[in-house]
Amino acid sequence: MDTTLLPDLLTLASRERPFTVDEYHRLAEAGVLTHDDRVELLDGRIITMSPIGSAHLHCVNRLIDLFAERLYAVSPRPARLSVQNPIRLNPHSEPEPDVALLRSDAPQDRTPIPEDVLLVVEVADSTLTYDRTVKQKHYAAAGIPEYWVVDLNAATVIVHRQPQADGYGSVVTHHTEALLTIAALPDVPAIPVEQIV
Repeated sequence: MDTTLLPDLLTLASRERPFTVDEYHRLAEAGVLTHDDRVELLDGRIITMSPIGSAHLHCVNRLIDLFAERLYAVSPRPARLSVQNPIRLNPHSEPEPDVALLRSDAPQDRTPIPEDVLLVVEVADSTLTYDRTVKQKHYAAAGIPEYWVVDLNAATVIVHRQPQADGYGSVVTHHTEALLTIAALPDVPAIPVEQIV
């Protein structure tokens, strides 16, 4: 890197102003951002999301089936399934996880907030490092109680629990022979990792 540019880059970074979630929504209302733009807001920055490949798509569909079979087979249902929809973590962050389980009584007149969320799942093929570092810190800091990263390349699911300000206190990698339970929903039947990956 050309070190003569360093002062200019530092000056530019100090002049950066993050977007709020409300401003981000106004960009969409004004047509600056469209439904075709695969973006999300983290720390006030508009982040381009990776294109969804076939392996990612089919994994998300399997997760939908597995969760729906367990959540909607009983009444009242213990949670609500939300797929690739936003969660407002704070005034400057509104990611769109692949799958989220929401409290069944979460208000439906606003975007879900951390208190509404029981579990967030991100499916990773090309985004593993980002999901395991940047996203997990955001979810933990917001108090999301459980976060799964489906690592398609390794055929594993990394389960994060015990959110803290700088990350999760418990991080366990589960292989294909494992059964996954949802901490907030102990009565929901376990999900075999081999059926996810």
